[in-house]
Amino acid sequence: MLANHAQINISKISPLIETAPVGGPSGSPPFLNGAIEVETTLGANALMDELLSIELQTGRERRDKWDPRVIDLDLLLYDGKIISTDLLIVPHPMMHQRRFVLEPLAMIAHEVVHPTLLMTISGLLDNLK
Repeated sequence: MLANHAQINISKISPLIETAPVGGPSGSPPFLNGAIEVETTLGANALMDELLSIELQTGRERRDKWDPRVIDLDLLLYDGKIISTDLLIVPHPMMHQRRFVLEPLAMIAHEVVHPTLLMTISGLLDNLK
């Protein structure tokens, strides 16, 4: 769906990795996690709006925070910027603590520097090991 958007060009896609759920109820099914890099003329808020729209179109229902879900799209980084509004925080505030985020992200952006921690994605992943 992102690839069909006139203002979004997908430049890199990681393989999907299967991981155990984190923080959810016991017995939750595994998750598939991946990362993509896009080039876009959309601002960060407009890009996030597009991600939320795709979630709705694909059947995402927001119930309890850690419930299993059909899809969950997060905006992890945006052009090295630091953004903090009521609706959007970039970089994603917990990405550096989550192996299931960093592993696929490192596959496509290992040299990218986290704008507040000033470490590369591969460095953040190494810190978890």
